[in-house]
Order: sequence, then structure tokens, then C-alpha cells
Amino acid sequence: MKVLSFCHSSRACFPLPGFIIFFFTCYVHRMESAKFTVIGPSDPVTAILGQETVLPCHLSPSMSAVNMEVRWFRSEFASFVHLYRDGKDRYDGQMPDYRGRTELLKAGLRDGIVPLRILNIRRADEGLYLCFVQDDTFYGETVLELWVAGLGSAPLISVEGHQDGGIRVVCQSAGWYPEPEVLWKDRSGRHLPSLSETTSQRDNGLFETETALIVIEHSNQNLSCCIRNTVLNQEKESAVYIADSFFPRVNPWMVVLSVILAVLFGFIGLTVYLFKTKDNRTESDHSRYISVLLGKLNEEIGWRRSVAPIEEANVTLDPDTAHPQLVLSEDQKSVRWEDTRQHLPDNPERFDTWPCVLGCEGFTSGRHCWEVEVKDGQCWAVGVARESVRRKGEISCSPEWGIWAVEQWWGQFRALTSPVTPPLPLSRAPSRIRVCLDCDRGQVTFIDAGDEAPIFTFPPGSVPGERIRPWLWVGDRDTRLRLCP
Repeated sequence: MKVLSFCHSSRACFPLPGFIIFFFTCYVHRMESAKFTVIGPSDPVTAILGQETVLPCHLSPSMSAVNMEVRWFRSEFASFVHLYRDGKDRYDGQMPDYRGRTELLKAGLRDGIVPLRILNIRRADEGLYLCFVQDDTFYGETVLELWVAGLGSAPLISVEGHQDGGIRVVCQSAGWYPEPEVLWKDRSGRHLPSLSETTSQRDNGLFETETALIVIEHSNQNLSCCIRNTVLNQEKESAVYIADSFFPRVNPWMVVLSVILAVLFGFIGLTVYLFKTKDNRTESDHSRYISVLLGKLNEEIGWRRSVAPIEEANVTLDPDTAHPQLVLSEDQKSVRWEDTRQHLPDNPERFDTWPCVLGCEGFTSGRHCWEVEVKDGQCWAVGVARESVRRKGEISCSPEWGIWAVEQWWGQFRALTSPVTPPLPLSRAPSRIRVCLDCDRGQVTFIDAGDEAPIFTFPPGSVPGERIRPWLWVGDRDTRLRLCP
């Protein structure tokens, strides 16, 4: 019996059974060597809105994926997020939402590392992704999840007026995803209960939140609003200090005025009575009685002034500091801006670039207040400055440069802080502003003299312990600023 054989050449000849065994062995070896597992992260990948992220994926055991097909897709195999095949990226059939935003990172292809980078993360990118890898005879895949989160704006804290015997404070922020956690905290970090809290989702899917709190005098005047993204475990926080002068109280000068009027009316009534009974009194008795009554009235007025918490300062403007384009009134109480530059001595005290002027009076201790009336105009600022404030060249109107003020700038009314804060939540700029300077606490407070509503306060310790002077800035020709008696 003959055994069939295959001769590959004149030099080698294989029997048929041996060839079959050889072929089967090579095929099985090839199949075994081609098997691999596609591995992704077991935990969700977290990405931040607007930034980029990388979805990890690799082969095990490590082998080259240069000549394999790598397909990233979501719900449909044919409509892919990204496709790599025949050594190139393929974009025909790519999902429209991902065009121009994906990249297969190829630095680790020879080691079977096939991560996908997604640029400019959107809220719609959240969900499941499949990493599919295939060679000529075998394929594998894995599923991973992408979480999307967004950090919103820094909390904006505003004071909205008096309520329930305290101050209503509101905290607002927008641009968060998913819905954030909002907390009020006191100085020691303890949580404070909010009066109300509203969270809404905009058309873009992002959340905005608003929460309110009532602050009572001598309780939680130092507080902060903290907004936390629970997915990223990150938060943004803003703090505020509510000064004592913001809280509702009886105006001491109204008390003084009431007492004076009561005594005055009593004095008039008594005078009428004395005239009616003049036959029963001698002229000397009458004069003596009037003198005693006037003395008591003066004592009462003096006592009321002594207990008033803040001294009313009689402020005038210093012409030696006024910018050459600022014109002062004869009584040095008002200032306006002129196009023509005046020929004035360029003394060291004079502002030469910014149209500013200082008050003649300076304060180093005690509590003082004065009022500034604004007439017309769109560009002006009112506040205080330290004695050593820079007068020459460009200056920055901020506490770092020795200026504490509020400003009206073309329809926006804001405090001159650093960094710049959003406009103050007022329906209109006040026409009469009371400036309250507490030298002992290093604090400046601004109040709307029209309705006694608080405007803004620079917290204690903001103003240094040196001589402080009133400060005005006029930025357009229509503005008139006047120091009120």
C-alpha cells in the first residue's frame, strides 16, 4: 500500500498525514495567538463641560493594534464615534455631534493601548461607550461609562434690604451640571438654614440656583455661600460681611429732631400762656423763666448730639488736590468737569491724570459720615482715600491703591473692589449717598440717604490705620457732585 505524499520541491517531500497535522497545528497556534481581551475602566470616567477627556481602553495581553480595527461607538455599531481601520482614521459614517472633536491616541498602538480623546465636552456626551477591537480572525469589546459635570459661576451675594427685623441676603449662581448642592455657612463653618431655595434647568441643560437667608444683627454677620458639584467633589464659595450700620434702627438724628420739635412746641405754648398770665408775673420773672427754659433746651440738644453714634463731618474740597479739569464752587462744596484744562500749579498734591479731588478734612480715629448729592451725569465715583494715595500718572481705583469707593459707570453701579465684582443689584444709582467711615474698625459703609437702604460695605480691617480723606471722581461733563450740609 502506497502512502500519498506532497513534494514541495525536489529537496523536500511530506507524507499527506504529516501535512494535515502540520497545517492543523499552525492554524490552531495562529488562532490561539490571536485571542485577546479588550479592557476598560470599571468605574465611570468623569469629564468637565467645555474641557477634554480621555476614555481608556487596551488589549490584554499586550499586542500591537496597528493593523487592527478600533471602533468607538455608542448605541449603533455603524454610526460610530470614531473609527480607525487599515492604519488610518475613517470619518465616513461618523456621528455628526462628534465631528472634529475626537482623536484616537496612537502613541501606544504597538502595545495595544487604544484610548479615545474627546474635545470640548458637552452635556449630550454623557452615557455608555463601547470600545471594539478586531483583527482578521478575532474581536473583543468592552463597555465604559462617561459622566459629565459642570462647574458654574462663582456665587454672587447681594443684599436686598430689610426683612423680618434683619437683612435679606441672596446668593445666585448659574452653569452647573448636574444639580448642585447649596449651603450657607457661618464663620466657623457651621451650616445655616436658608429662608428659600430655587433651582431651575435652562434650555442648555445647565442648572442655576438662587437661595436667600435672613441675617440678624450680632448673629452670623460673617457668612459664606458655598455651591458644590457632588460628582466632581469641587465647590465655589463667596463670603460677605454685613456691617452693623446695615441693620434697621432708629435714625439718631431723627430722634434729635423729634426732641427739638417737642421742646420747641412746648416752649411756644408756654410763651403764649405766659403772655396770657403776664398780669400775674413781673417782667423780671418772665425773663428769668425764659432763660432757664432755653438753657434746658440747649442742654437737651447737646446731650442728644453726644450720644449719636456717628459724627456728621462738615467736609469741603481741597483745591490743591483737584485735577486741572475739575472746577470747584466758591464754597468748595461742589465739583464739575470741564473740557478745558485750567492753568494751575502742578504741585505734588494735585492729581494730574485722573479727574479726582480730595476733601480738606482728614480722619484718623472715631466714626464720621457725610453725604454727597449727585446731579445728572453717567460717570462718577464717591468714597474715601488714604492721605498717601498716588496723585501722578495712572492709578487704579481699588483698595490696593488706597481708594475705597462706589462708582456709576454708564448705567452700571458697582463697588470698586479688586478683583472687580458684578454690578450691585440696584434698580438705579442713588442720587444722594451717605459715606460712613469708622477709623477705629477700619471700615467704610455706603448708604442710600434717600431710603436708608444699605448699598455696600468694605469689611472691618479694609482701611489702614492712617489719615483718611473724602475722595470724589468726576468722569463726564454732565456730572455735578455736591457735599451736602
